[in-house]
Amino acid sequence: MPSRALRRLLHLVVLCPLSKGFQSRIPAIKVKYLLLAWLCVLGASWVVYMQYASYAELCRGHVCHVVICNHYRRGIISGSSCKALCDQRTLSLQRCMSTSPTYQVYSGQWKDRPVVIKCGLQENLNVDGVPDPGLQPEMSLYDKPTRGTSMDEFREMLHGFFKSNLGDQPSLNTLVERVIALADVNRDGKVSLAEAKSAWALLQINEFLLMLALQEKEHTPKLLGFCGDLYVTERVAHSSLYRLDVPGYLRPLVPVAVSAGLNRWLAPAWPRRARITIGLLEFVEEIFHGAYGSFLMCDASPRHVGYNGKYDCRMADLRSVASEATVRGYLRGRHCETNGDCVYGHDCTATCDRLAKQCNTEVAQPNLAKVCMLLQDFLLFGAPSDLRGDLEKQLRTCVTLSGLASQMEVHHSLVLNNLKTLLWKKISNTQYS
Repeated sequence: MPSRALRRLLHLVVLCPLSKGFQSRIPAIKVKYLLLAWLCVLGASWVVYMQYASYAELCRGHVCHVVICNHYRRGIISGSSCKALCDQRTLSLQRCMSTSPTYQVYSGQWKDRPVVIKCGLQENLNVDGVPDPGLQPEMSLYDKPTRGTSMDEFREMLHGFFKSNLGDQPSLNTLVERVIALADVNRDGKVSLAEAKSAWALLQINEFLLMLALQEKEHTPKLLGFCGDLYVTERVAHSSLYRLDVPGYLRPLVPVAVSAGLNRWLAPAWPRRARITIGLLEFVEEIFHGAYGSFLMCDASPRHVGYNGKYDCRMADLRSVASEATVRGYLRGRHCETNGDCVYGHDCTATCDRLAKQCNTEVAQPNLAKVCMLLQDFLLFGAPSDLRGDLEKQLRTCVTLSGLASQMEVHHSLVLNNLKTLLWKKISNTQYS
């Protein structure tokens, strides 16, 4: 009896929406196939709904545009991109690429070239994108420098900021002058209060600070303009090592083996992956003991490493790269019970001194070891048979490197150069070099 009632219910749900004439013409179709079709429709509808909900939550570019242009028109901020964004409308936010509602990332077009536009958002914004005065008396992001600050005082502010965030480096004055030149939008030899406020706000963004320090390096995107704390960079053609990025809400449903297999199938040819790898290793060299100190990769994710149309490596996202001085300052004196209490960012982990119950300041795993773990998946599949054995051996050695000071200099340089040489010998004098 219950089974008859169930069949009757399925008949009502599945077949009743169809006309009697249509039902009579498809006698061979069984209820289970129609039920399967309805489940497919419901599944597709759920995916569309989740995509829309995710977009609505993450993509708030219109709010960013309203906030920035509101402050520009009030004379609070300035920048080389303000007119194009707010008056001429020649710089527009097009495709949303945001992964956080408080950090907006959009592709766009400016001066006939593809660009990426990035902008931070405060949490306390009303529906019109305007800061709620009850929650925030004035945009605290733009509260420095204050009116009456002289150029010498502003230089001292900048020098102190860089010393705190990058360490006491001998070349900090060069970085100070670079900021002064960047802030002087109208090139009149002076920095207005609005220009100074904008430059100071940008420096609070970790990625911008890194781009400024690594401006002359070839593996970081070039800064093209800014307006307040919104900034514009060149677009990286491929913003991830892998072309298929499964949305978070679908990951429980898609087996890792399936997504990995698809990514391998979609990946560039091995010689091109070798060229990308050489560029990534060069980036690791650039951020190790550079002119402005050392930097640590605190989330070596394939989503942060990209490449251009010529398969030259470009770091698509620098937010997870932090100065060694910043990481050490965070860890110094920090109370801990286990190593898990001594983590900066995603995976910059130090050891816990269980006797003193304080974190040590040396990060256990260096940049090169993290990158080599990434390369084990990216580089080994499809590798030439005469190279694969040596490549596996080099990568195994690389992933076991530690961040101890005794290993950091000679050993790391030797492993890195061996990897680069191995790859370069294979692709040199070919079309891929």
